[in-house]
Order: sequence, then C-alpha cells, then structure tokens
Amino acid sequence: MNLVIVESPSKASTIEKILGEDYKVMSSVGHIRDLAISGKGGLGVDVENDFKPSYSKIRGKAKIIKELKKVAAEADIVYLATDPDREGEAISWHIFDCLELSEDKTVRVVFNEITKTAILNGIKNSRSIDMGLVSSQETRRILDRIIGFKLSNLLQRKIGSKSAGRVQSVALKLLVDLEKEIIKFVPEEYWELKADFQGIIAELEKYKGKKIEIKTAEEMDVVLNALTTNYSISDIVRKVRKRNSLPPFITSTLQQASSNKFNYGAKKTMIVAQKLYEGIQIGKESVGLITYMRTDSTRMSDEFISGAKELIIREYGKDYYKGYFSKKGKNSQDAHEAIRPTNAMRTPESIKNYLKVDEYKVYKLIYDRAVASTMADAKFDDTKVEIINGDYLFIIEGKKLKFDGYTKVYDYDLTKDKLLPTYSVNQVLALDKLLPEQKFTKPKSRFTEAKLIKKLEEVGVGRPSTYAQTMDTLKARNYVKIEEKKFYPSEQGVLTIEKLDQYFNSIVNVNYTAKMEEDLDKISAGEEESVKIIGDFYYQFIPLVDQAKEKMESIPPKKVGRNCPECESDLVLRNGRYGEFVACSNYPECKFIEKDEKLKPVTLGVKCPKCDKGEIVERVATRGRSKGNKFYACNNFPKCKNILNGKPIKEICPECGELLVEVKEGIICNNKKECKYQK
Repeated sequence: MNLVIVESPSKASTIEKILGEDYKVMSSVGHIRDLAISGKGGLGVDVENDFKPSYSKIRGKAKIIKELKKVAAEADIVYLATDPDREGEAISWHIFDCLELSEDKTVRVVFNEITKTAILNGIKNSRSIDMGLVSSQETRRILDRIIGFKLSNLLQRKIGSKSAGRVQSVALKLLVDLEKEIIKFVPEEYWELKADFQGIIAELEKYKGKKIEIKTAEEMDVVLNALTTNYSISDIVRKVRKRNSLPPFITSTLQQASSNKFNYGAKKTMIVAQKLYEGIQIGKESVGLITYMRTDSTRMSDEFISGAKELIIREYGKDYYKGYFSKKGKNSQDAHEAIRPTNAMRTPESIKNYLKVDEYKVYKLIYDRAVASTMADAKFDDTKVEIINGDYLFIIEGKKLKFDGYTKVYDYDLTKDKLLPTYSVNQVLALDKLLPEQKFTKPKSRFTEAKLIKKLEEVGVGRPSTYAQTMDTLKARNYVKIEEKKFYPSEQGVLTIEKLDQYFNSIVNVNYTAKMEEDLDKISAGEEESVKIIGDFYYQFIPLVDQAKEKMESIPPKKVGRNCPECESDLVLRNGRYGEFVACSNYPECKFIEKDEKLKPVTLGVKCPKCDKGEIVERVATRGRSKGNKFYACNNFPKCKNILNGKPIKEICPECGELLVEVKEGIICNNKKECKYQK
C-alpha cells in the first residue's frame, strides 16, 4: 500500500478515486505546525542563535498527525503531494519532519492539475523536497511573525489599531496616500467643443496644427466667434487595426476579471477556483476542471494548446487559430502554468448541469480566456474623418468589426461598432449646432479591490497566494469601508498609516517590501541566505520599534457619552477581534461590556426537539464567514448544540414528525438528510 498526503479532504477524495485501491490518500487539512509562541517576545525564533525557528503542532491537529503517522509507518512509499508552490513545499517538509518519515521511502510529488495523466506523471517524476522553497517560506513566516507581533502589539497599545503586516500595511498605505491626494486635489476648469452634423458628432482637436486647450468661457467665446459656417472634409484616413487576444489568467487577473464581471471579491473567487481545481463530480467521476489557481505565469502546456487548436479549427475554421507564445512577467516566479481548463474539449456548456451558478461562471471565464488566447486577432476597419473650418480641425472617428477572431469566444470588453455615412474629401458638411461644454478635471479614482490587486502586482508587493487574504484583512480590521465597490480608508486606517509613516517609513513602503519579495525568491533559488535576510531586517527594525515605544503618543479610546452601569466610569469604544464594541474605561478593574441589542437572541416560541428542555431562538453570528447572518439554535447551549437548517414555522413534518423550517427554496423538513419532504 502507498500513502499519498495532500492538504485538502476534497482533493484527497478526487485523487483516491483516480489512483485506485493500491493507494490510500489522506489529508493534513492544511498546515500541521506553525511557529511556536515561546522564546524572546513570543516570536518562536531564537534571535541569538541565527534566528533558529521553534515549531509547535497547531491546535486540533494532534489526532490528524497521529493517524497520518500510523498509516505512514505501514506504507511502502509516502508521496507528499501538497500544492505546487512555496507554501505547499513547506507543508510537505513539516509533514516529513513531524511524522519522522524515512528519506528512503518518502518522495515529493508535484502536479499542476488533478487529472489522471498529471497525477501519474507527478508520481513517475517524483523528487526530494526542495529545501530552497522551504527556506524561503520559513523566512517569510519568520519575517511576518516579527512584524506581526512587534508592530501589531505596539499599534494596539498606542493607538488601538488591530494589526500591521508586511504586505497588508503597504496595501493600506497605497489607499491612504491616494485618499490624501484626492482630498488635496483642486479641480481645474476646461472646455470641450463638439459639432453636430446630422447626428454625427465631431470633436474639436487642433488649432493651427497643434492640440487645442480651452481653459475658460472667455477662450471658448473666442473660438466660437472665429468659426464660420464653412465646414469641409480635408482628409479621410482608413486603416485596419488589430486587437490581440489576452493571455490566460494568472491569479491577480482572474481576481480582477471576476470582480469586474461578477462583482465577486478576491476571497470568493479563490474559494470557487479552489473547488474547480480540487475536483467536481461529473457523472460517475470526480474531475479537476482547472489547473492550480495560485500562479503568476502565463505559460500553457503544449497538450492544452494542441487540444484548443483542434477545437477552434473544428468549431470556427483555420482562420481563427493563431497559436500561443507566453512571456515571463517582470515580477513573475514562473513556477507553474497559467490558470486554464484541464481539458480544452470540456466546454462550459457540456458540464453546466454539474456546476453551481458561481462555479459555472468562474469556469466559463477561465475556459473562454484560455481558449481565446490561442485564437487569431480581431480586426477593425478604423476611419478618421478630418474636418476643417479655417484654422480649426475637427475629428470624426468610426470603426467597424472586420474579422471577429478571438472575440468569437471571449469578448467581455467588446466596444460596439461606430458606423459612419459615406464621406468624400472636399465634401461640405451642414452644421446642425455647436455643443460647447464646461468641464472640470477630476482627481484619481479610488481603488476597487480589482485595481488594488493590480497595483500591488505592478509594484511587486505580495504574491498570488496573498492578495485575497490582504483584501480580507483590510476589511476585517476596519481599516477600510467599501462604497460603490471602492475602498475608502477609515479614520483608524489613516491614523495607522500616519504613525507607520512617522516611525517606520524606511520599512513600511513599496520599495522595501518589493525588495523583500525579491530576496525571498533569491532564497528559493539558493542565491541568498535566510539568516542574512532576517538579520538585516531584524537589526534595522527593532531600534525603530524601541523608538516608537518611547516616543509614539498613546491615544485614549473615544468616550460614548454614557457611564458604566457597574462602576460609573466612562464607557468607551474599543476595537475587538470582531469589530468595535462599547466597554468600561476602567478595565481591567471593571470588565463591563455593553451587549449589542441586535445580537440578543430572539425567542420564537418553538420547543427544541433535540433536548426537549430549551427553546429555539434566532441568533446573529458574530464571527467567521457567517458573521452578521441569522441562524436558529437551542438556547440551552452549550448543553444542547442543536442548530436548525432554517427558520422553524411551528409546523411538524407529516412524514417523519420533525420540525418544518423555512429556507430560500421554500418549506422543507429539518431532517433533510433522511426526509425529502418539501411543502
């Protein structure tokens, strides 16, 4: 028997079905160890001994580790098949070290997609653990721990901010710096002039051969007074313009496109993509539909390109196929392929019935983009009509799609044709009216989640695996608020960056953080030593922390204008793990916390069918992914942990006697696993 260890239970299930009875596939459920919180400052590293890390088992993983160790001891070969990136390599090493596996019978397996061919090739080409990647991940984790513990604790005590981080704080700084730029912005007046020729609009572009700029109403009056009624066409320029297909998705571009097209946040996009990668039940088999979704490479396999070619020629004709050539991006690690379908022949429409709505949307987006990237350019007939009136030049632009090319498959950004009448040089045009318009310059637009991810990628801050988490942290820490899909930094967010700028500007900035990413890549490649990188950072950072401890002014929490009912001290606003709350200012002597009325359970008058003692109440979740959502449970918690599948309606199921509950789909039996009754 051979043992394969992966991180995800659903991934384990898919792979076990593919490999068959000679293999047992088990899941570590993510990391099994993390840096301990022992040692100097609780950092989990020995600062005086080359920053040697100390690891401890993650709470709740003891049972999993015990089971893995037992099965591994009986296995002929142990295949460590965690994700094909730096984080996955580190998880494999931790499993190897923690389970005390033998080097003789343990190998590392990497595959970019969960298909039979890819998995068998991965096993055939197994290797040893890449300690360069492990060292790089370990270095990143140590750096993040040092920053997180030292800087977060400082900010919590001094100004009430919840956390700071290597990438998180730079992302917040981009938002705050932009917001300050917007606040300082002073609009400037300018004017535009358009001319209406029987519904065709021309724009004034030049005066005496130079681009014209009209700043005031007075300047516009000069132009209007100089124009005559004589408008004639001086030239017509026609040319064919090509529009290239876009490359297949990488992590950041998938998150951006999903946000723009479906309004999905980065976190949701990655959750859906993870499911598509790990496997979907298609008929009788579980199939990985896309390649690994954390990547910064636009490479695609020859096998996929060949399949796409066959599909395109069959469906659209030879003229629609172009081929595909990828280029390595500036900050790309190029570790593995782009995000693409595992099979070009598995069209979105052919498997739509097996997918949830969001899974279908994301799969179709990925499929269309990957196939289209191999297709011919779209071609447009562009027409530019130049109209003169004395020394003034007006322009009319038109376009017509000549060959649709890749847009046959992927055209989420298509602009419509602008067709023009048949014009000729020297033709005189009859003016209907002039359309002067006053305008004002506008400040830069605030970042949407998609644009912030794009900016972080451009400046080399963060990596594919960090973008979604960074967006999530900014929201969870109440450093930002979202209005019309745009980030607005909160007062606390602005204050946090102002203090970081004042005391940590040499470290919390784009250039330093981008260089740190480069150094981590160099450690992976064996070009830099981990100890040197950590040491250089630590001995620059700690003096800044000590200075800030001494000089940074503490800001007391805001008073809410009421007194504590227990000790008469002022009630103040405090920041907690799950948001703001009202508490006594006399903490820790007085530990009064004001309960939110919205979070108090609402009695529904329904007896709990499980314990027959408590009542079912309506509660509001205060943490996790369900925070803010209502749920229905027994008020006899923790003695009774009954949670219903929906809101009880005080009626009994006529088939099994259980409670009936209300859900989105209607009225169903709460015992939905065994009873299929639906009203």
